[in-house]
Amino acid sequence: MTMQNVLAQYGPRESMEYDVVIVGGGPAGLSAAIRLKQLATQQHREVSVCVLEKGSEVGAHILSGAVMDPRALSELIPDWKEQGAPLNTPVTEDRFLFLSADKAYKTPNWLLPACFQNHGNYVISLSNVTRWLGQQAEALGVEIFPGFPAA
Repeated sequence: MTMQNVLAQYGPRESMEYDVVIVGGGPAGLSAAIRLKQLATQQHREVSVCVLEKGSEVGAHILSGAVMDPRALSELIPDWKEQGAPLNTPVTEDRFLFLSADKAYKTPNWLLPACFQNHGNYVISLSNVTRWLGQQAEALGVEIFPGFPAA
């Protein structure tokens, strides 16, 4: 079948133009979309941004819990607490254990490297944080299309 026959049979395809298309509606993709819109606003420019997400909704494929350092979120959205970010459970204690068949050995916290000390961090549902980032992105004018796997 020639291209002309295909076009005659199915007609022209519908298309939408964007300045930026981000594939993947996870924390990184949504953060990138938010930052692009923030920069465009600061420069008094209009940039169209679209996020394609294969899941049925933003956060649908994000299943883990996590311990999150809010530093990057504070840089991206300084008023995240007032905006209702789902960071509700601060870390209150660190325990690093070596496990054997019948016993656990606790390592003193002063021996732990900084990356294992979670004071100031939060225990989160990454799925909930991702959904919240999606809401923030949409509020800035980012168009999100769930259910669109990209190839």
